[in-house]
Amino acid sequence: MSRSWYAYMGLGDPLLCSGYVKVTVKHNCICGEKICAIYAAGEGFRPTEPFSENMQQYIKKALATGRIQPERPFGSKKYVYLR
Repeated sequence: MSRSWYAYMGLGDPLLCSGYVKVTVKHNCICGEKICAIYAAGEGFRPTEPFSENMQQYIKKALATGRIQPERPFGSKKYVYLR
């Protein structure tokens, strides 16, 4: 399945797809307290519902740690960025 970058609009539960919109510009977020952008399944205006178990875990861990996810392995593709 194709993936796209989605920005979190800061509204509602970050585990729900309805809070995200597709972006075509590169984000400049890395770490912080709030979700900034995710690389999720989908090609439309919103990500494909529901989020996979892995994506849900990445979002939860990012919010708990304040760090991009997944953290390891070091050079792996990152799916969740914060601001």
